[in-house]
Amino acid sequence: MFYYLFQYLDQTFDFPGSGLINFISFRASVAFILALFIATIFGKRIIHFLQRKQIGETVRDLGLEGQMAKKGTPTMGGIIIILAILVPCLLIGHIGNIYMILMLITTIWLGFIGGLDDYIKVFKKDKEGLHGKFKIVGQVGLGLIVGLTLFLSPNVVIRENVNTIKDGEIEIVEYAESNVKSTKTTIPFLKNNNLDYADLFSFMGDKDKAQMLGWMFFVLVVIFIVTAVSNGANMTDGLDGLATGSSAIIGVTLGVLAYLSSNIRYAGYLSIMFIPGSEELVIFASAFIGALVGFLWYNTFPAQVFMGDTGSLTIGGIIAVFAIAIHKELLIPILCGIFLVENLSVIVQRFYFKYTKKKYGEGRRIFKMAPLHHHFQKEGISAYIQKPINAIPESKIVTRFWIIGIMLAVLTIITLKIR
Repeated sequence: MFYYLFQYLDQTFDFPGSGLINFISFRASVAFILALFIATIFGKRIIHFLQRKQIGETVRDLGLEGQMAKKGTPTMGGIIIILAILVPCLLIGHIGNIYMILMLITTIWLGFIGGLDDYIKVFKKDKEGLHGKFKIVGQVGLGLIVGLTLFLSPNVVIRENVNTIKDGEIEIVEYAESNVKSTKTTIPFLKNNNLDYADLFSFMGDKDKAQMLGWMFFVLVVIFIVTAVSNGANMTDGLDGLATGSSAIIGVTLGVLAYLSSNIRYAGYLSIMFIPGSEELVIFASAFIGALVGFLWYNTFPAQVFMGDTGSLTIGGIIAVFAIAIHKELLIPILCGIFLVENLSVIVQRFYFKYTKKKYGEGRRIFKMAPLHHHFQKEGISAYIQKPINAIPESKIVTRFWIIGIMLAVLTIITLKIR
């Protein structure tokens, strides 16, 4: 809203200072500050409202240190994150931009699904919440919307780096003459690091048919990534500040990647594809980071509020769609390594338990408890480390996971140069 107002003032009246709205760095800074302000100031009021309505967390006794002290802590705090993202984006974002539209749809869509899940848990007293198949349907539906929009929208284009010329010690990157629709994405660690999904179907012989199959495969990839990452964030949300802090680190990295991809000079320096229009994603990323940092003020140990599925599904979906929009989805296993390991720990634990129960008549566990963060939190003997392992304090587990997240974020960025 303010974006269009300042554009009008600048173009019509040359109003002093109104031209600042054209600078991405200025709008990104304002988005971050505004989101941080909303999350901290209005977040406190929302927490008090949740307390008055007795919207508290239901806790099962799993023998974890300090677990029962969390009982009754307000949940559904993801509402704070969602509001702190939406308001700055609507005020100073270019909401006609296709990438901004997709991110706003993602936020609202998954916020609704997560909110419905929390509502069933809290008000219907059903610990299972929204049935898993309905969550999957919602995630697949969003993936389908995102994938088809990126396929069909004429505004989703790239300008590929097609050649590198060496002038002495200086490398000059040449780009294609025009923007094109493309199924290409960035693949890490390889010198010619653009992978075209259509190339996977080159055996068809027909280039047009291969391109169409490439887009169809891309849509399936989008559905898988949205579902996997949103579930990964949901699994990670088990300790105070763990999912919030980890997601903020990921958000900073994605913001940097979006800024580099939206600037043809920086994209040329790094020899990566230039994505016109993706600068609006920097605004969204700034609001996303500000919202998470503000929420962390209340969510850090000992937490005054939990985000619930309202927040965890939303931030996971945002991260997935954002990475896909800037053609960096193949970097997700590195960048979201925390989410990936948390997801895998649950899958492996369940598979091994069922396998050993079928084979030996008694289910055995690899981890003391899954997801992985609870393994470190629980006293006992691990299945493969036959000695007692003391429980690690919750705050220390969270901090160490953050440190690992920072290392993975740095590695993600430097993959642009390590080829």
